[in-house]
Amino acid sequence: MLKQNLTNIQSKIGEKDVTLIAVTKFVDAETTRQVYQAGINNLAENRTDKFLQKKEALSNLAPDIKWHFIGHLQSRQVKLIINEVDYLHSLDRVSLAKEIQKRANHPVNCFLQVNISGEESKGGFEPSQVVTVIEDLAKYDKVVVIGLMTMAPIDASPVQLHEIFGELRNLQKEIASKKLSYAPCQELSMGMSRDYEIALEEGATFIRVGTAIYDEK
Repeated sequence: MLKQNLTNIQSKIGEKDVTLIAVTKFVDAETTRQVYQAGINNLAENRTDKFLQKKEALSNLAPDIKWHFIGHLQSRQVKLIINEVDYLHSLDRVSLAKEIQKRANHPVNCFLQVNISGEESKGGFEPSQVVTVIEDLAKYDKVVVIGLMTMAPIDASPVQLHEIFGELRNLQKEIASKKLSYAPCQELSMGMSRDYEIALEEGATFIRVGTAIYDEK
């Protein structure tokens, strides 16, 4: 079923230049291994302890696994994982960038998290803050803003999803047009199991998919 689900997802991606990230936070190391063996080498976790455990469990695999951290990252936990991940999708405050600057031993690929929907339960910057925040990040040479990330409300309608993802795309293009070396902002991390198809239509370049990979229905 897992391989069939992946085939279905990849068929929807089609010829688009999109990175499929398998979110493995709800499955064990063996299932994660099966995902990798099925050809998916971009894996994501959202908790520091689970991430470190999973990475260790899969350390004997080929070194081409790309690890993505997609959850809220507490400042005190930065030192534990920042040199272990390939991508951070949740740069949601300037103080986090400051801590990354202190702890990272190389430039880190980061997505600036933007709260397009305005939900209080979600972290991230308000859309109106993004340009100023990007300017503020110039002082941190260990932070490279490769793109923007957002999460849509679980109950958003297709029309709302198009609006949310479209707004993030417009913000991304605005930042990219500035041609900043520390914030090339060419990527869009948006779309999860329930809404990745609409995210693809709106220009997503990274989609974070979990349930749709493992669902046995």
